[in-house]
Amino acid sequence: MIAKSAILVAFVVCLAFAARAQNESKAASRAELISGVQAYELADYENAIQHFEKAVDLDPASVVAHSYLATACAQLFVPGVDSPENVTWATKALEQYKEVLDRDPANVLSAKGMAYINMELKNFDTAKENYKKVAAMDPNDPESFYSVGVMDWSMATRDIKAEKVKLDADSEDALFLSESCTDARVAVLSNIDDGIDMLAKAITMREDYADAMVFMNLLYRLRADVECSNQQAHDTDLKQADEWSDKAMAAGRKKAEATKKNNQDSETAAPPR
Repeated sequence: MIAKSAILVAFVVCLAFAARAQNESKAASRAELISGVQAYELADYENAIQHFEKAVDLDPASVVAHSYLATACAQLFVPGVDSPENVTWATKALEQYKEVLDRDPANVLSAKGMAYINMELKNFDTAKENYKKVAAMDPNDPESFYSVGVMDWSMATRDIKAEKVKLDADSEDALFLSESCTDARVAVLSNIDDGIDMLAKAITMREDYADAMVFMNLLYRLRADVECSNQQAHDTDLKQADEWSDKAMAAGRKKAEATKKNNQDSETAAPPR
């Protein structure tokens, strides 16, 4: 009986020490987070990253620490630069965004961050999957559907350009009239149609979404390229493209006029100096 009591006491003591150590570790992690945020606000991102990495080491379960670390790494990533160092920052950011999402699957900001970096790395397939997850998290956000549509356009454009290069022809209708058109159509049509569907949803949610209308125009032009000697379908797609181009310009003018009016109203309402 005495032996059992001694074992129980020892076990309780061990738990108390473990809890104390855990609390101290979390407190130290919070201190590192504060230092990291201060460095981040001064745009000293490398110093901020060092503090956030220590915070993660001290409290690996902290979603906030992983999120801050991902954001700081993303700040050092420069889109369009293929240097090993730049790719390293992108990779670190993606790893930390994943850590956040593993712990908090509904974290929209991390999902958007992951999608954006994959897009800039030209990982279009992965970026599309990421943006679709974002759209599922927040189905009322038109920008997520727009982003999926842009990824669809990016992949279809890449594949169609590759086919046109093989043809080595200057004519705009070279692919449309070629024997390889059918294979190209099979390769790209699902992305084109998905992109049109996603952009249509975005425009339904945001009536004057000029950017989405621009990509609708571009997607219909891509679809015209792979109508494969079907002149009627080809012409119909181009007509649709022109209509979306006109809508985009009209929406752009409307936005510019609204901005101008708001500026004029602000100037009128401003008190005299």
